[in-house]
Amino acid sequence: MAYSLTDSLRHERFSVVHVDEEAGLLRVKSEAEVCTDLSCQGAVIVDEAGDRSTLKRLFPGDIITMREQQGRARQIVVVRRAWDEYSSPEW
Repeated sequence: MAYSLTDSLRHERFSVVHVDEEAGLLRVKSEAEVCTDLSCQGAVIVDEAGDRSTLKRLFPGDIITMREQQGRARQIVVVRRAWDEYSSPEW
């Protein structure tokens, strides 16, 4: 299904719910309010500074996009931090 730019952004962004660094798991929530647990072993995580980081740098409430392959997150990009989300004028 082809989405408009706005719909595409809405469907490709996820909110971080929980980070289990020891197990390498990330629980995310989609725009449809559905939570999914993903294995993140070996995933490349890019934060707002463009630095590669680890699951330690992801926090509940962060907005991310990701590329998946065979049920595993391969690349995670932080779009907006939780503290930026709640301080934005949109609220």
